[in-house]
Amino acid sequence: MFSYAEEKKSSAEEMIHHHMKHSINDGRISLGLSPEMKQHQLSNMRSHLKAVQAITSFLAEEEFEKASEIAHSKLGLTEEMRKMCNMFNNEDFTALGLAFHESGDSLGQALKTKDTTKSLRALKTTLGYCVQCHATFRQ
Repeated sequence: MFSYAEEKKSSAEEMIHHHMKHSINDGRISLGLSPEMKQHQLSNMRSHLKAVQAITSFLAEEEFEKASEIAHSKLGLTEEMRKMCNMFNNEDFTALGLAFHESGDSLGQALKTKDTTKSLRALKTTLGYCVQCHATFRQ
């Protein structure tokens, strides 16, 4: 029978092994970010995910204007996002980031039509950029 401490140690060892195995087999392109920039980028992506969650919630409640505001302000191609995307030394990543943020503005426009189907299609496009980016790049 394992003690709680032994179970925790075993669990931690499994996580480390899984992480090492995952890192070795990870064929995605590294952006080679500094630890500070990596954390900043991860924070931005978490913010994008929270925005998608909020948009989905507002869409479910047919609060299209609120969803549109979030799409433009949190996912859209603001000047700040344009500058951030252009800071990376990978042209493909930059292009994908700019396309993602442009799709955020398109999503905001679709939401303003109050057409659920059109809005969901635009959201599908935006999320498609997330999936493509995460499949191609890693921090």
